[in-house]
Amino acid sequence: VQLVESGGGSAQAGGSLRLSCAASGLTSSYCMGWFRQAPGKEREKVATIDGDGSTRVSQADSVKGRFTISKDKAKKILYLQMDSLIPEDTAMYYCAADFALWWGTRCQTDPVYWGQGTQVTVSS
Repeated sequence: VQLVESGGGSAQAGGSLRLSCAASGLTSSYCMGWFRQAPGKEREKVATIDGDGSTRVSQADSVKGRFTISKDKAKKILYLQMDSLIPEDTAMYYCAADFALWWGTRCQTDPVYWGQGTQVTVSS
């Protein structure tokens, strides 16, 4: 399984960025998500989305109303649209994936597959 993120960069507060994650090697039902880690802080979940069939989505309270997770199932691309960015969103953002049966547990905390990460920096 390979996950490749793109779309990170710098933005001013109030601005927008869109992250993409191209997945390959996922052959069964899976969940995918975005996690982030800021310097000196623990990694945290940003948003997750279920794979085949259902459209279950889970988001951190800190990004509700500002970030939108979506996926192109046919192309196996995961997106994170980030609007109304704030400096506290500055972090390394990671794409992650796991088998859908782990939706309630591992998908939300520590998926088995990870990308290399893409940096997002928001200035005030």
